[in-house]
Amino acid sequence: MTGHWISPIAVLMILKLSPAWAQESQPAVDQDHHHHHSVAPERIATDAAPVGDSVTAPAETATDREAMPAMDHSTMDHHIMPDATPHAGHAMNHDGESIKHKQADSVLPNVRDPHAYSDGYDFGPIPRPKMGDEDKQGSLWIDRLESVMTRDSTFMTYDWQAWYGQTYDRALIRAEGEIEEGRFKDARNELLWAHAVTAYWDTQLGIRYDSGKGTDRGWLAFGLQGLAPYWLYVEATAYVNEQGRAAFRFETEYDLLLTQKLILQPRVEMNFYSRRDDTRDVSSGLSNMEAGLRLRYEFEREFAPYVGIEWASRFGSAADNIRIAGKAAEEARLVAGVRVWF
Repeated sequence: MTGHWISPIAVLMILKLSPAWAQESQPAVDQDHHHHHSVAPERIATDAAPVGDSVTAPAETATDREAMPAMDHSTMDHHIMPDATPHAGHAMNHDGESIKHKQADSVLPNVRDPHAYSDGYDFGPIPRPKMGDEDKQGSLWIDRLESVMTRDSTFMTYDWQAWYGQTYDRALIRAEGEIEEGRFKDARNELLWAHAVTAYWDTQLGIRYDSGKGTDRGWLAFGLQGLAPYWLYVEATAYVNEQGRAAFRFETEYDLLLTQKLILQPRVEMNFYSRRDDTRDVSSGLSNMEAGLRLRYEFEREFAPYVGIEWASRFGSAADNIRIAGKAAEEARLVAGVRVWF
């Protein structure tokens, strides 16, 4: 009797457990596929439910929506989208280029002028600052202030120049001459406007006035002054006057540093004239020439005494006139002087 009651209960238990056995008998899901399509726990619970029971899908909550990763459309290749037309990508490229051109056109007119003040602001009531080349400065340079001793006489020689102005434009006064027995024997004075054309060269334009022995004469002057390669100092000036006379003066110096303070300076000066002038002992062509060596010691750059020797000569009609007066047209000189500038 007991076996007859147990059999129906066993059958019901087998029917209840048969879905679970079927679930366990399914093959394992591929690991990669399970990674992309994970089965929710609710689905497992539904599958394990008895046959005939109604299953209700759980409602999607806001938390679930936030947990789900959003689709990244930026990584999608739109050119291979099935619903895209063959020329869709080409059209999109043209649209992008046109947008870039429109943006460039809108930006270019608003570009700030690099020569204008920042954002249109100026100094207002404050004076505009000065650059270094706008400052006015001045200097006095006495290249030679010396006593000259010859076989027949002793006299003083001077050669100086002073300037005042800016870096590119300045006024220049240049003077050279001889003083014998308290009188100007030969004096050359120039007032020039100097303009810098390069870092080492100035052009000059102005007037020259000769006084002393003979007839005083005025000239229009124009020339160059500066440093040639290897620091060779050069003055080259041409002159013309109202009488139709022309002249040319050339002077060059070079500083040979024996030490940092002991300097040997060779110097050459030549004067040319188009016409002779007997009152001033001037001949046509090469009228006179001076060449010498001076050894100076710079206690300071601004103060340097020196000694030296010089050879001086006159040529042409000027030499003849000097010989007639009983003097030598060519002579050697001993010089001693000082070079100063400030």
